[in-house]
Amino acid sequence: MSTNHWSTASRRSVLAAGLAVPLAAAVGGTGTTQAHAAPGSGHSGRMRYDHHLRSTPDHLHWGGFPIGWEPAVTMRSGQVVRVDTLSHQGFTNPNVHPHDYFSAFGVKPREILDDGIAFWETLPERQATNRQYGGHVLTGPIYVRGAEPGDTVAIDILEIDTRVPYGFNNTAPTGGVMAEFYPGWRAGDAGLDIPAQIPPDLPAGVWPDVRTHLYRTGLHRGKEVVFFADGIVVPTHKFPGIIAVASPTGEFIGNTEDAPPPATGVQNSTPPGKFGGNMDVRDLTVGTTLYLPVFQPGAQIFIGDPHSCQGDGEVSGTAVEHSLAGTFRVTLIKNVATELPWAETDDHWIMMGIHWDLDRAMRFAVQKTVDFLVTTQGMTVPKAYSFASIAVNYHNAEVVDRTQVVTGFIPKSVFRH
Repeated sequence: MSTNHWSTASRRSVLAAGLAVPLAAAVGGTGTTQAHAAPGSGHSGRMRYDHHLRSTPDHLHWGGFPIGWEPAVTMRSGQVVRVDTLSHQGFTNPNVHPHDYFSAFGVKPREILDDGIAFWETLPERQATNRQYGGHVLTGPIYVRGAEPGDTVAIDILEIDTRVPYGFNNTAPTGGVMAEFYPGWRAGDAGLDIPAQIPPDLPAGVWPDVRTHLYRTGLHRGKEVVFFADGIVVPTHKFPGIIAVASPTGEFIGNTEDAPPPATGVQNSTPPGKFGGNMDVRDLTVGTTLYLPVFQPGAQIFIGDPHSCQGDGEVSGTAVEHSLAGTFRVTLIKNVATELPWAETDDHWIMMGIHWDLDRAMRFAVQKTVDFLVTTQGMTVPKAYSFASIAVNYHNAEVVDRTQVVTGFIPKSVFRH
């Protein structure tokens, strides 16, 4: 993260000032204390932290965000937590041992994470409740002392490292934006021409029409890259696809707009919502601050769905699914409510719109942009709408997780003159 006019303190004060709450009253805590050097888990050793949340089975949840679960970590505002995350790939099929799955792709036994195998061994007891959930493996919950509904948590993404030197991407003829459940699908739409695989070419645990691509990662000319194919390398862009707080009690987002609440009372991890979740926003990487509303005591933060590389949209339905470890600073902003997730970097404020309908998601992102500019920059509504049209770039950040995410990038540079 570069050090310029928009420091972390500036970010907080813009938020607080924009919502008419004094910064001194808004921010709880005084920063890190008793930090220590970070060991293990592929950690580079550059960053210090106060807590290390390891991805042991008792700290992992499969496919949903439970409310009121026993804290995996309790931290004060301003403290830093190191979080190990586990990709779902190869660890969530109870009928195929991870060694059998990974070896089919040439992964050596020593490259398979022990905590992934330990999680896999717990799948039989998790299966009964997972039927209504998504497929993600989530680390948490992280409780923030003093967080209450109506507050906001600011999550600074400080560092992200790979835990293993490989990840996976999946493609299928009717996967991702080609799927029948994709909102843009119409009767008669054809899938992609991807021939089915048959044994012995079909790895254990892989559907015949799914092509699973293993991608190695490593250094190329001093930069970490994904080795896509001979002569093709793609720079890594590591980020957690999921950062969530516990959702509001009794409010659920299902796989369709009219889906009934789950019998388990647990929010499915697949569709993102106002609690954050499976946003798959590639810009939530090192140097970005994510703001999430608090709906439950302690905020109850979950992190997962780790990716080492993804384009906007995640169009096949998966990124490079890759177990990562990340370092995060969590700051509690008292008595400042935010309606939807949003983020910022040194260069941009990032507004988000989330809805089943991509057009509605765009509308909400633009509305959020206008509201933000009116509140924080003192613009009139017509001026803010004009600014959104001539200076804000909107991206289809995620289009495959039932609810879809549009991001709008407000440039900070134009306000520095």
